[in-house]
Amino acid sequence: MARILVIDDEESLRYTFRVFLTEEGHEVETVEEVDAGLAYLHRVEPSLILVDLVLGRRTGLDFLREAKNLGVPCPIVMITGEPSVESVTEALRLGAYDYLVKPVRKEQLLGVTRRSLEHGRLLREREEYRANLEAVFRSVNDGIVTVDRERRIIQHNEAFRELCHLSERVELRSRALDETLTERCGPLGALLDEVFEHEGSALREFSCQAKSGDRRMIICTADVLRDHRGRASGAVLVLKDVSRLHRLERELQVRHGFQNMIGRSEVMQRVFELIEQLGKYDTTVLITGESGTGKERVAEAIHRCGVRAARPFVKVNCSALAEGILESELFGHVKGAFTGAVDSRIGRFMAAEGGTIFLDEIGDISPRIQSKLLRVLQEKEVERVGSVTTVKVDVRVVAATNKNLVDLVAKRLFREDLYYRLKVVEVAVPPLRARLTDLPLLVDTILNRLHTKYGKKIRGMDPEVLALFMRYPWPGNIRELENTLEHAFIVCRGPAILPEHVPAEVRSESGFEARPRFERLPVARESEIAGVLREALRLAGGNKAKAARAMGISRRTIYRMLERFGVEEVSPVPRTNEEVSR
Repeated sequence: MARILVIDDEESLRYTFRVFLTEEGHEVETVEEVDAGLAYLHRVEPSLILVDLVLGRRTGLDFLREAKNLGVPCPIVMITGEPSVESVTEALRLGAYDYLVKPVRKEQLLGVTRRSLEHGRLLREREEYRANLEAVFRSVNDGIVTVDRERRIIQHNEAFRELCHLSERVELRSRALDETLTERCGPLGALLDEVFEHEGSALREFSCQAKSGDRRMIICTADVLRDHRGRASGAVLVLKDVSRLHRLERELQVRHGFQNMIGRSEVMQRVFELIEQLGKYDTTVLITGESGTGKERVAEAIHRCGVRAARPFVKVNCSALAEGILESELFGHVKGAFTGAVDSRIGRFMAAEGGTIFLDEIGDISPRIQSKLLRVLQEKEVERVGSVTTVKVDVRVVAATNKNLVDLVAKRLFREDLYYRLKVVEVAVPPLRARLTDLPLLVDTILNRLHTKYGKKIRGMDPEVLALFMRYPWPGNIRELENTLEHAFIVCRGPAILPEHVPAEVRSESGFEARPRFERLPVARESEIAGVLREALRLAGGNKAKAARAMGISRRTIYRMLERFGVEEVSPVPRTNEEVSR
């Protein structure tokens, strides 16, 4: 049953409408003038209003205006005897849902009533949903903001405004997110790029400046919003201030991850600490390490930890471009500088103005490019190809190489003065074989990522696979580990990855078939061996015999090694309800 108000100065029409609508089970109130109808609205909230367009001194349009000013949420249907384009257009503009033309037949009246009431129900549901959503937004302490595909702000909560230091006087709705945020709120643009490119979720950790002037750590998670057709229509971002937890981790020296990098080993903890220190100083950095160790992620972390975090981060792979193309890419060119230069173009240094430029594989650049790069570092200015004028640039330079630049300097293949200009601070990224205690954590992180990517329900991997991984030297480092796990994830058809799912070359190189003794593990530190033992015990549920089998050693040997390296009892991996039931 619905409560319906009818406003018409014809008594016969009021009577007829009351009879027809009452027979349908509705409660009907009829009045003959606008003022009486408005007085009714102050006492009762109807589900539908039917109002005549012509009512004498005050018209149905007058009623419609005042009803909308009062915030009446229900649909309003106009009734007219002589419809005109102007009156109908004005009624619809003022918010009328529909109109009926006299004489009104019973079927017309009941049809419009049903459609109007359904429309009103949907409006109420939408309003309730909006109110509930706003209540959720207000109750969450984390900053929440939703944006459309053009990155215009749709909705936000006060925690987001406070976290990003945005004044209450600033209207955020429909403003571009990139233009609204200051550098204190971090580089969210790159996170949105990732979300829209892959149409999935993404996470980014960065530091920003609090009102007090201190640095604080923010974790931002983002996910795609989809319309009723399943197409990506925008994104939602949740910003969480984890400064207190970050400080506690530093005090306890327990930090399993930092700026999208994973590692709890001593060598990685030292790398994290150095990156954090580099965030305070705007200096040139040289990142060294083997291929596949994650030097690009280190460069991104250095950028995000610094005061340039909200400015561009521009990457250049120096080994992938020929000398002439690389020169134009780095420094830009003017029109007509060479064949094919039909337009002037800025280079990567100018594109990175105010931010950071990452020069990957810096050891592969030619002597001529080395000379021009040295001038940029010394004079802070670039000269475009084909131009005789220079342009000042404010850019932080972070370079990386997997080559030994000292050897290249000795062979006169790399300028000594450029080497020392680049190596103000060196960040040496360790190979995977030097941080084997990070393997279980890396494997878990990569498997979670693959689960999201492929949607396969794989619980984890057999302890024997971890032992196999511990024996493998990983010449391709983390990149090879990712490829190996992806291969195993794809071919695996069961609940866990087994040794036979691992690529044959990894099994062969690690000596899986021969099941070598534990003493052959390629680890150099006793602390690393102790860590491997603890992890094997943990994965085996504390069962020493099972751990020994997984590692390819005898039970007597594992007891001897536990005693030698001082490894005590460890907590087993918690089992799921599904595993317990089996």
